[in-house]
Amino acid sequence: MNARSMYPTHFIPILLILLLTSFSELGVLHDASAQEAEEVDPAEITNGERLFLETRFAQFFKVFLDNGGDVNSPLPLGDAALDKVVNWNLQPDQFTDGPFAGQSMNCRSCHFVDEQLDVAQYGMRTYTDFAGRSPVPAREDGHQTTVRNSPPLVNASLERKNFFLHFDAEFATMTDLVKGTLTGRNYGYLANERTIAIAHIARIIREDDGTGELAQEFGGLSYAILLTGTDPTIPEEFLLPEEFRLDVSQATNQQIFHAISQLIGAYTEDLAFSQDEEGNFNLSPYDVFLEKNRLPRQPKKWESPEQYSRRLTVLIDFLEESGALEFVTSNPNSEDGKFQFHAQPFVFGEEELRGLKIFFARRNRPLRPSDLARGGIGNCIACHTAPNFTDFEFHNTGIAQMEYDQIHGSGAFKALHIPGLGRRNRNPEAFLPATSRHPNAQEPFRSIPGTENPQLTDLGVWNIFWNPDFPKSQFRLWTTLCENALDGRRPKFWNIIRFCLPDRLLQNSIAVFKTPGLRDLGHSAPYSHVGIADTLEKVILGYKNNSELARQKDLRNGDDELKRIALIEEDIPPLAAFLKALNEDYE
Repeated sequence: MNARSMYPTHFIPILLILLLTSFSELGVLHDASAQEAEEVDPAEITNGERLFLETRFAQFFKVFLDNGGDVNSPLPLGDAALDKVVNWNLQPDQFTDGPFAGQSMNCRSCHFVDEQLDVAQYGMRTYTDFAGRSPVPAREDGHQTTVRNSPPLVNASLERKNFFLHFDAEFATMTDLVKGTLTGRNYGYLANERTIAIAHIARIIREDDGTGELAQEFGGLSYAILLTGTDPTIPEEFLLPEEFRLDVSQATNQQIFHAISQLIGAYTEDLAFSQDEEGNFNLSPYDVFLEKNRLPRQPKKWESPEQYSRRLTVLIDFLEESGALEFVTSNPNSEDGKFQFHAQPFVFGEEELRGLKIFFARRNRPLRPSDLARGGIGNCIACHTAPNFTDFEFHNTGIAQMEYDQIHGSGAFKALHIPGLGRRNRNPEAFLPATSRHPNAQEPFRSIPGTENPQLTDLGVWNIFWNPDFPKSQFRLWTTLCENALDGRRPKFWNIIRFCLPDRLLQNSIAVFKTPGLRDLGHSAPYSHVGIADTLEKVILGYKNNSELARQKDLRNGDDELKRIALIEEDIPPLAAFLKALNEDYE
């Protein structure tokens, strides 16, 4: 079995033909289904929120039922993983009580909003938690936390060229992500328990009688009645549109599972930062600064985010040179002119402007020694284009190597043996993530690194790319990685053969993760996919250090854009000030 035999031998040429015929003029594949924003019925979102908060789908509650419990009875003792809210910034004896203590896992347990709003050292969240890695229910595999930091869900579903979810592109749709979560380790299920999990979830839906506390907050209807969408007792605000209705009494376990996953997906897809009627973000100091100076707040119809970001920089420079630039000194959206949920002034002044210039500054040439000495080139815009401040693409910024080397010593990650495509796919249980097809897989490269085993680390997209257990992501993921590998070259047949064969792209995917958005970072610390930095200043310092490693060729598979970063110590405070100016009062 060679490196290209993951799929039948005829599959690769078919993919190549599809790729060649699907690239746009810019060499980009477009997925219309991912770009079209669909209007969502409010009832769909409301009922999705109830399911998002439902605590009985977890394996812990299934054990309660297996021991003679009733679907509509409260747990006598809740899952210990929910007793406290882990906070990266506090000692365990200082953790606050969990809002779902005494119950079992739900989606909100890792994606908080205002549950700890008035608790010191906690506060507002943008659908994320306070842990570097989120706690998970105890099982015999010994895992106590997730492998990665819980990403914020606000803005996670913005339309994009190629739609992926999770840091490693594991999921191609929000519904798929919900399904993976409900039947996965976060809910206490092992990889071989997917069918068991689905059957348990379907049982909850069938037997729920609407008397529970959560149900009372959402109309007091049973799930069976709610999902019909036709019962005369259903208030209009909970009346599902026809495409989301289901006759639970006649439905299979899979049909019920799919129906509730769609509703939860509809709820999470609706989570976005505030925008005005024209689709402009409007609540952060940065957004107010743009509006106050009549600067464009989004690209023109046929303008790329990169082109818009460059144009915006030119316009800001022109206003500043002409003396017409106006700064922001108070919040026009609050009575007192202050933030409601952030302990910082609502300002966009000279320091924030300086940070903006560093953030947007880039050079389309190799940096000279004079550039490095002078600094002021953040090159952040290469991956964090305005106005979303993410390109939704995949990059290796050195986080995996940084964490690994902190444990095993400088240079250890570069020396780590990582198998090629053929060996990896011939031995999925030795190298790839555990799935329902391979429940006993050891997943060494999707693990938390530790002193006891130097083989453990997290390689991100490497785990998903060309992995037959994740078929839905493959075509779009391949085209995304291929586009990056082509690096501006035309997507001709021989270029694709040279740069985009799976074994080569797999090497390019080592320690590669999806670019996060940067809006409202004040409500999502700690930062990075491993929560390795607890302040924005430390994040920026990490980029400064990793850019130096990249130029020295000491960063394994590091993104080329890192080499174009030139920061000095004096650049860190204004850059942090600019990032804080992207905060807003999310509700």
